[in-house]
Amino acid sequence: MQSMNTLECPSTPWYKHRWPWLIMLGPFLVVLAGSYTIWLSYSQQDALVVGDYYRQGKAINQDLRRDQAASRLGLSLALHFDAAAGRLTGAMRGAQGIPHGAMTLRLVHSTRPEKDIVLPVVADAEGHFAVSLPMLEMARWQVMLEDQGRTWRINGVWPWPQQATATLSADQS
Repeated sequence: MQSMNTLECPSTPWYKHRWPWLIMLGPFLVVLAGSYTIWLSYSQQDALVVGDYYRQGKAINQDLRRDQAASRLGLSLALHFDAAAGRLTGAMRGAQGIPHGAMTLRLVHSTRPEKDIVLPVVADAEGHFAVSLPMLEMARWQVMLEDQGRTWRINGVWPWPQQATATLSADQS
């Protein structure tokens, strides 16, 4: 009897085939994406999380009192930014007299605290002030004007450049 011929396949090592590599590609990509996500979470600070939330929560009542004081005074603020001249002009209105003197104007960026702008402004007897300001980034700015003694505050939202002029009143808060 003759011996049976068996099919002889060329025996090649596993790493020379493409299928094991294709199967291992999926888990490798998952490990790579997970490593990138971990690096991203440790290297980028979340700007929206407040460290001392309890203390800031207690301060909300103080802020509400300042808003109510501005409402009792009937205060409102009209802002206009001239981008070509780099000037921000404002006009205060008040039912019980217009506050004048030194005030603080804060332009708070909606997501990036490093872009916040704090400007000292001095209003004249009619409540008008002007201050030079660098080009604003296109954003939804939170605007806050308060006196030096922090007894009243006007705040509101200003979507720049959709609105070149913003009108804020104490009753909007």
